[in-house]
Amino acid sequence: MEGLKPYPAYKESGLPWLGRVPAHWVAHCLRTLTRIRNERNRPNLPLLSVVREKGVILRLSMSDEDNHNFIPDDLSNYKVARAGNLVINKMKAWQGSMGIAPCDGIVSPAYYVFDFGIANRDYGQALLRSRTYVDHFDRASDGVRIGQWDLSIAGMRQIPIPVPPVDEQAAIVRFLDYATHQLDKAIRAKRKIIALLNEQKQAIIHRAVTRGLDPDVPLKDSGIPWLGQIPTHWEIVRNLALFSHRIEQGISGMPVLQVSLRSGITQENLDQFGRPKRLIADHTRYKLVRKHDLAYNTMRMWQGAVGASTTDGLVSPAYVVVKPRMGTESSFYELVFRTAAYKQQVNRHSTGIVSDRNRLYWESFKQMPNVSLPMKEQAEICRFIQDETGALNTAITRIEREISLLREYRTRLIADVVTGKLDVREAAARLPELTPEIADEVDGAEADEALDDFAEEAA
Repeated sequence: MEGLKPYPAYKESGLPWLGRVPAHWVAHCLRTLTRIRNERNRPNLPLLSVVREKGVILRLSMSDEDNHNFIPDDLSNYKVARAGNLVINKMKAWQGSMGIAPCDGIVSPAYYVFDFGIANRDYGQALLRSRTYVDHFDRASDGVRIGQWDLSIAGMRQIPIPVPPVDEQAAIVRFLDYATHQLDKAIRAKRKIIALLNEQKQAIIHRAVTRGLDPDVPLKDSGIPWLGQIPTHWEIVRNLALFSHRIEQGISGMPVLQVSLRSGITQENLDQFGRPKRLIADHTRYKLVRKHDLAYNTMRMWQGAVGASTTDGLVSPAYVVVKPRMGTESSFYELVFRTAAYKQQVNRHSTGIVSDRNRLYWESFKQMPNVSLPMKEQAEICRFIQDETGALNTAITRIEREISLLREYRTRLIADVVTGKLDVREAAARLPELTPEIADEVDGAEADEALDDFAEEAA
């Protein structure tokens, strides 16, 4: 990737967001390259899914954790996508949820399906899924429901497409396949290190919040199989004894917060491309959260999407906000709720049509058992965990930053290459073959981040 240079000659595209393109590339628009398809009534074809991390994939290739959408018994209304068709989730195009069908299959009737008349389909997919184009799909989408902005066919088909010669498209695909595999390999190695550090961290937290800090304290049976023995001076209560339900509408001018799986409640509102997330203009549609309140995502509480707020603010109307009662330290219970054992209980108490989309509502949350201990001891445990996991958190944060930089570099590299900002023809000619062994070695690197991205979005 070193030594890449721009093309020798450029021409203006006439579009500020696209900028200059190589002089010998031909300008088209999606209207001339696409033809809409509405074939249906082929329920026996395999189900395809559109995921923003990889494009269009076989649904059967997804893990149970990533299968989020409800599938009806009658699939006759599902649209047929033939191999090579362009499939777009019109409500998530602004996030990059589009791609080329790898085989014949069926997709949601809410998706767009097009014949895509471009010589190298992998080049077309890389171009449309690049940050340059996803940002443009963002601007071309609109709607009233948060996180669900529609892309119109008329608007989409006006999008310009710079098309290089066929052999150059192949060179671009060859270069990007190799370069992204190398970057993904590095990302995956770093994620494995983070997983090991998190295991150490969770072991420290679990023991502290279920047994306390005194190794010699007398224990008693909690009466709860998944919890086991607890200190004799601790009690078992329902969450209702620890928290009350706060239902107050948002106030204009307050900061909008979100629950992160990694860091609890945060004010960072950026999507996977680093762009500000779209927010509801009417702040009264949000829920009010006060300092020391605890908020959780009803659909992602089972993954640990919960946090104690350090400030007054606003949260999604899909969240549940609870107020700590006297003697309850929210930061302590955030740690309890994030343990693997408690997340399993959350999953059991959640309800819904599809298991991975079950929701934990207040009525179920308040009935769940929990430990009760002196508030002074809760604070001591929080301080202990902070001290004991500080070095681990620092290491995790550093590696996450390295991953973020690698992902940002990968995203920028793809955008620059597919839009002609960098000439990779010579570099592609010198690359070794990408063998199946090399491809398998890094397969799943993007899948490792898929659940993270999905969960952050849902949160």
